[in-house]
Amino acid sequence: MAPCACARGLPVGSPVVAEIYYSLVTILLVTVVSPFVASLIPGRAVPEVVFLVFGGAICGKFGLAGINPDLEPVKLLADLGMGFLFLKAGYEIDTRDLLGRTGAYAAGSWLVSLGLGFAVVALVFSRLGFGQSSWVALAICMTTTAYGTLAPIMHDRRLQGTRVGKAVDVYGSLGEILPVLAMAFLLSSRSLARTGALLLAFVLVCLAVYLLSSKVRDGGRRFRRFLVENAGSSSQPLMRLVILLLVFLLFATTMFEFDAALGAFAAGFILRALFPNGSEPLEQKIDVISNSFFQPVFFVVSGASLDLAAATRDLPLLLGFILALVVVRGFVVAASLKADPSTRDMDWHEVFSTSAYCTMALPLIVAITSLARDGGLLSATAASVLVTSAALTVLIVPTITSFVRVVEEVAPASAAHQIARHEAPLEQVLHDHLDTFHERQQAFHDVRRSVHREGRRFSSAEYFAHPHEHGLHHPHGERHPHAAHGTHATPGTRATGEKDAASRDEAQS
Repeated sequence: MAPCACARGLPVGSPVVAEIYYSLVTILLVTVVSPFVASLIPGRAVPEVVFLVFGGAICGKFGLAGINPDLEPVKLLADLGMGFLFLKAGYEIDTRDLLGRTGAYAAGSWLVSLGLGFAVVALVFSRLGFGQSSWVALAICMTTTAYGTLAPIMHDRRLQGTRVGKAVDVYGSLGEILPVLAMAFLLSSRSLARTGALLLAFVLVCLAVYLLSSKVRDGGRRFRRFLVENAGSSSQPLMRLVILLLVFLLFATTMFEFDAALGAFAAGFILRALFPNGSEPLEQKIDVISNSFFQPVFFVVSGASLDLAAATRDLPLLLGFILALVVVRGFVVAASLKADPSTRDMDWHEVFSTSAYCTMALPLIVAITSLARDGGLLSATAASVLVTSAALTVLIVPTITSFVRVVEEVAPASAAHQIARHEAPLEQVLHDHLDTFHERQQAFHDVRRSVHREGRRFSSAEYFAHPHEHGLHHPHGERHPHAAHGTHATPGTRATGEKDAASRDEAQS
């Protein structure tokens, strides 16, 4: 069967059609190779998303030129991938957390970040050649969180439902939604009144879609029975309904001139409202269609527009923007977590991981810089540097958070405390800490090998997320009670503990 031509009436076999297929083949090649390369790194310290993005950059228009991200069919596939990504993210979020105390602190922290962003731009970036017309775009960029990019990383590291996962859900989702709204009000050529009216109209459309869907679910018994009974058939009517919901809301955001992420989030919220207790068969099917094709295509195409060479020609801006993200977003999130009574007791590694994850910023910065560049607010070179900086956070943050486990197990603060108080000779303190570290490392690697034999991934981040599930030596767990007091057991203490454990095992036998 001959390949189809484009809807524009292009002849079959035309150079444009060939270029579309060539780009698609290259994209799919990157999506196949990336997970394999990610699996070669011990502990999966670098997630698959990083290889998808930078694989796209290498094969993109500024690299090997195997992918043309400006082709309309390629853009459409990437937009659908972004849609599925945010639909799943919106579906996973508990709206009670968004509307509760944590959500209030997260929203407040975002407003603080926005104000701090303006201050950083005025004091620092103005000296790098940025005029006042670009300050709004830069400040919004500094407040974003790549929650859509974070969601698959959270899933791969099994962080959903953990304290870190829940905090990232709230702070990350608001770090994606609120900048979209800020873009609409502060970067749009429309008046504030018109933007507000359009936003209200979009909310009413989403409400109408939800009411219609719930009416079909509760009142349309025949149609509902048809959906349930044929959910596993070849026609897949339930999945078709989900895709219709997503595409319609993406269409609505396009008509109202909002960022498509807003419509995809709304689709996820509506889907969760329709299935408050979840639907495992539906979720599995969404994962299959999203994870196998649309989602990785989106990440590869996002990277295909990166000009890595141009970014290296302005290292002060490249590194300065990454540092600004850490200060404006990361530090503020960490302070908010410590101020919120419900998250105040989080361990340092949980606060560090959450705030670090919230500094990841890529897809939305692409949208903001594109809008600012088209409006003459940013130069093409500056926009490319900012996007590359954001892409580097996708590489740096997951890698750093993977090494948090190692730092926690070495317990440098505890060692320094013991040395400062002269609780033991320096050599003894270092020896005890290294012994404990090697024990925990051995336990971690034993569990990782066991999990790999089961055919499942196991990352360093999972160590802190589910320590008791795997019987790991959590630094604050019961197996090492001395860790909670800032001291480490001596070899004699460890030997006594091992004898006690052996006695208990013998008694149980």
